[in-house]
Amino acid sequence: MYACFADHRSLCRARGTFLFLFLLLSSFFFGTGTSCSNGNCQVLDSCSLVTDCGAGLYCGNCPALGKTQPVCTRGQATIPTSIIGGLPFNKYTWLVTHNSFSIVDAPSLPNVQRLTFYNQEDTVSNQLGNGVRALMLDVYDFNNDIWLCHSFRGQCFNFTAFQPAINTLREVEAFLRANPTEIVTIILEDYVHTPKGLSNLFISAGLDKYWFPVSKMPKKGEDWPTVTEMVQENHRLVVFTSVASKEAEEGIAYQWKYMVENDPGDPGVRQGLCPNRKESRPLTSRSASLFLMNYFPTYPVEDEACKEHSTALSEMLGTCYKAAGNVMPNFLAVNFYMRSDGGGVFDALDRMNGQALCGCSTIAACQVGAPFGSCKNVTVPDRSPMTNAAGSFSGSVQFSKSASALHSLNLFTSCLLLFLPIMFLLPLQWQLFG
Repeated sequence: MYACFADHRSLCRARGTFLFLFLLLSSFFFGTGTSCSNGNCQVLDSCSLVTDCGAGLYCGNCPALGKTQPVCTRGQATIPTSIIGGLPFNKYTWLVTHNSFSIVDAPSLPNVQRLTFYNQEDTVSNQLGNGVRALMLDVYDFNNDIWLCHSFRGQCFNFTAFQPAINTLREVEAFLRANPTEIVTIILEDYVHTPKGLSNLFISAGLDKYWFPVSKMPKKGEDWPTVTEMVQENHRLVVFTSVASKEAEEGIAYQWKYMVENDPGDPGVRQGLCPNRKESRPLTSRSASLFLMNYFPTYPVEDEACKEHSTALSEMLGTCYKAAGNVMPNFLAVNFYMRSDGGGVFDALDRMNGQALCGCSTIAACQVGAPFGSCKNVTVPDRSPMTNAAGSFSGSVQFSKSASALHSLNLFTSCLLLFLPIMFLLPLQWQLFG
């Protein structure tokens, strides 16, 4: 401490004021950071920059739950076969994107304003890269081709159309070619009437070489081939259609022969109930080997998805598990799959696969070769309440074009405003004490 003598009080007061302001502003400036940074932050750690969070995470929040403080949030799925492999295909739970093609910011037809709902926020290639392993696609005859489109009485219009289906199927082909051990399922809501239209489409996209033949699909609820066998035979694309006649006509499996499914839309998110879809057999039927669980509202809202993918999802999983006679869903279909308050659909998938594959609370606790129920100790992130602060989606995980950089820009602006007063005070410091 410097002593202040009577004839130098004004000078000391100026020095003290400067030091106080400098320490206050410096504290705020550096305090906006986190105790972790440079990719070291884990799930639920507070974050400020797009680079704070570790691999597979992004910096986001969930205002719909009152959680506006940005935290590191999961953006990628654990591929269950990378931990427990070699089991039948129907023993695993896979992530499905509902209306995978209906992407925010997707360009519309020239001079046409699209009028429809959106269900996802990134490309199909990015979805697959983040661990999505099944796609729901709506296919229609349109513009003398087969297009991805939202339905209006079974007809595609220019204001509901997205793009030719072959574009998306080529993304799938590129993924399968680059990832020779991965399996992808496509579930078609089928409004194509062109003879052989779909089979020719898949051939044109180069996907016929990965086709899982209908003849090898279990017809009476038996186990599917193992994932190892499917990879060895390169039968890594499983396709279902909603039109029964196309199984005989084009070799595309009729969905309701092989799969049970709960009601989509609002009935599928109503807590305490899990009714079967009207086209589906009862969820307790054992004549089908696969169980698809729909979990998305009728009218998708981006900002509400993080709320839907929190506790409400866990509760509905328990409800549908019991409704199906204690059978775990093989597919979990959601909107805006990356949005959550921390772990979201990815944590839910880890729990489902952990319980089904090794009898553990999460797949991260599974031990290869160990008896069923032998689990490792794993750390579960603390879900203590978060304080309210300004924040928005950011990070390397792609959302809409307008959302990804917003938080970084706000942070930069704030830091600049904090730094400028210091720059103005420094000349005063030099004048007084220089």
